[in-house]
Amino acid sequence: MSAIPFGTAARQRLGVVSDEQRPDNPIDTAWIVLDAANDLKDDATVEACRRVIDANLNGAPAQQTDLRVIFDYFK
Repeated sequence: MSAIPFGTAARQRLGVVSDEQRPDNPIDTAWIVLDAANDLKDDATVEACRRVIDANLNGAPAQQTDLRVIFDYFK
C-alpha cells in the first residue's frame, strides 16, 4: 500500500514551500493531483487537471482558477 502525503510533506514534495512559491512546471503537479483526484473520485478537480494539461499540450496558458485548484489540492 502506498502512502499519500498530505499537508507540509505534500507541499514540499510538489515544490511548494509557501503560498508565494509555485513549482516551475505546473504540469508535473497537475499529473500528481490528477492521479490523486481520480483515486478519490473528485470529478471537479479531475476536470481542472485535464484543462491544465490540455492547455499545456496546446501551447496555451492555463486558467489561473484551474492552477489554484491544483496547487491548493493537498493543503
